[in-house]
Amino acid sequence: MSTWTLKEKSCGDLNVVLEGDAWKAAQKKAFDKLAKNVQIEGFRKGKAPKRMVEKMIPVQSILVEAAEMEANNCLMAAVEEHNLWLVDRPTLEINDINEEKVDYTFKCTVKPEAKLGQYKGLAYEVKEVEVTEDEINAELAKIQENFAELQVKEGAVEEGDTAVIDFEGFKDGVAFAGGKGENYPLVIGSHSFIPGFEEQVCGMTTGETKDLNVTFPENYGAAELAGQAVVFTVTVKEVKAKVLPALDDELAKDVNMDGVDTLEDLKKSVSEKIAEAKKQANENEALDALINALVDNAEVDIPEVMIEQEAKDMISEQDQRMQQQGFSLSQYIQMTGMKMEDLVEQMKGDAERRVRVRLVLEAVVKAENIVATEEDIEAEFDKLASMYKMEKAEVKKYLDAETLSYDVRMQKALDFVKESSK
Repeated sequence: MSTWTLKEKSCGDLNVVLEGDAWKAAQKKAFDKLAKNVQIEGFRKGKAPKRMVEKMIPVQSILVEAAEMEANNCLMAAVEEHNLWLVDRPTLEINDINEEKVDYTFKCTVKPEAKLGQYKGLAYEVKEVEVTEDEINAELAKIQENFAELQVKEGAVEEGDTAVIDFEGFKDGVAFAGGKGENYPLVIGSHSFIPGFEEQVCGMTTGETKDLNVTFPENYGAAELAGQAVVFTVTVKEVKAKVLPALDDELAKDVNMDGVDTLEDLKKSVSEKIAEAKKQANENEALDALINALVDNAEVDIPEVMIEQEAKDMISEQDQRMQQQGFSLSQYIQMTGMKMEDLVEQMKGDAERRVRVRLVLEAVVKAENIVATEEDIEAEFDKLASMYKMEKAEVKKYLDAETLSYDVRMQKALDFVKESSK
């Protein structure tokens, strides 16, 4: 027998009473388990007569053992009976226990259901795309930068120049590890060195040696240098200036784009790419506004544990992205001086939104009886196989159909809201 009482923040009490033959059987099983460890003089362990063993095991010990052995079974049966979706490990209280029954209360946190507000006829307005001459010229300038050449120059180092330098760092007159480099191409304005370094290189000339006084940031990754004042001895070996190519037909050909042979072709191509990017950005902006309206109109009380778990999932995703770039989360934490708890706290705002959006879309799925057909799922497998240039069978090894079915239903729900917008 079980009852479910929902309280606040999707938390509630799942009360289960185990009695009758099932509870008697549980006590027998508990007795048999405990009996195996009873040692009585003159008998091997577990081989003494039952009546003698019964005198050695207190009834309360049998009851407690039986209650512990049956707790999980009772929980799972009650969860299934009341169709609950647990989002955290329940805590257990035993309210009453005797030879006739055991009365459990499981303190549970369950996945909440969103209460939909208006979700049809919401505003979905995509702004018209306009490409300006300034935007085209800015993109052409970037292309010039990409095809620029570095040429040795006379005179002092200026902003935008590349200074080829030898350097060595000293703290209290002693060279420190990792503070030395030779023939290093420092781009002035890149801010790749600690604050104050590049600014002091400006004005130096080829062959000049100079001591630079700088201070490491308080959050610097190497603890022994964080916040410390140091001196870098720097020698400028060479100064190079960036020389931009002319904006003409020759540059257009060098870009090596299909259908681009002249500067006018290049401008047209650049304009089309800007328009496509702005169109996508406008669509994303309109979709974000639509989702915000959908979520704002709904009501859902999200338990804190779901937000924390989502934040941890987001951090894990970030770690995977970093690893693809040869970096790691542990290195990031070390460099920033943050703790994992700080990262989780930092992510909570975005995590709460992701959970809220997901729960609201699930409510739309339920309200509109949205399903993912076998054809939908197979089409999604085909799309993923094409995207990752893998065989479809290989994709299926890494992603199960149920997960894909959920994603398809979520997308269909969002499409439904968008298509029913005004």
